[in-house]
Amino acid sequence: MGNYIEKVFVLIIAVALLYMWPISSAMDKQDDISEIVVMNAVTKFVDSVRDKGFITPTMYNEFVDQMALTGNTYDIAMEHLHKRYDPNYNDAGVFLGGFNVNYEGFYNAQINDKLFPRNSTDKIDNPSRIYKLAAGDFFSVTVKNTNRTPGTLISDILTGNINAPNEKIVVPYGGMVLNEDYE
Repeated sequence: MGNYIEKVFVLIIAVALLYMWPISSAMDKQDDISEIVVMNAVTKFVDSVRDKGFITPTMYNEFVDQMALTGNTYDIAMEHLHKRYDPNYNDAGVFLGGFNVNYEGFYNAQINDKLFPRNSTDKIDNPSRIYKLAAGDFFSVTVKNTNRTPGTLISDILTGNINAPNEKIVVPYGGMVLNEDYE
């Protein structure tokens, strides 16, 4: 009787693995493809911003729409570091000569307030909704998925590790702004 139960148990495990392993592999491939789509979208968006020196609501919406095609949801963190030259003074206010280069950071809240102002009736292509950057500034975007991807769900079922983090797709990209083409 015990040998029969073992055989049934092994048969159930074999059938489960026979179907679950290919499904897991296919979902992992889907996650890999989603990561490539997101990487291409981030690269295209950031390079466009660095080459033009500005962000428009249309550029941002196209970026978000392109990533939405993967079926996942994402947290988008934008960072604009504006280069600022501050003269060196002593405590008495006497100029000491030379300058310090400092960076002033602007993030999602400030950028999105310019692109999508609250209580505004301006059309999407209104020049007042353009977020401008200067040559020499730094602009970067980090995208992380916020949902559990299909590959993560299947992996959780197979391993029993449900407390793993959601972030399977993480794409950071950025660089120096090269041009100011908004005039």
